[in-house]
Amino acid sequence: MTFDSEWATLRVESTQRVDMRLNGVPAEPGGPGGPVTADLAVNKDNLGAIGHEAYGLRTRVSKDGDHARPSTFDAAIALTNGNFESGSGLLKVHDRWNTHLKTLLDACAQISNHLNYTTSSLQKDDVQIAGDLISVSKLSEYLK
Repeated sequence: MTFDSEWATLRVESTQRVDMRLNGVPAEPGGPGGPVTADLAVNKDNLGAIGHEAYGLRTRVSKDGDHARPSTFDAAIALTNGNFESGSGLLKVHDRWNTHLKTLLDACAQISNHLNYTTSSLQKDDVQIAGDLISVSKLSEYLK
């Protein structure tokens, strides 16, 4: 079947399927006719605590994860210079460890920064929404 013939068939079928079902879906919570339930609750204290822990973890991992790097590198060089094959292997371990350490540090920083951004962004949104609602409520007073 070519594109043009398939397109023509779909257009004909779409004109035949124009039935509409009103009130055919049960009311969802929070939707029209249903009880209102909050679906987003953010506790600034919880976000701040998690962000602080992520920052603290980053600080500790930065220090503790790097303490063996210089001696590992020195050992790898000494083994390589002594014609030991394990020297190149140890150097690969050293390089991979550094790569994974940097990845972990970046992840901790991103978590901390994201939670800080989320907290401030949601506060700004709350202020904006409150301002919008106040202006609507003042308009409602004039319409009474």
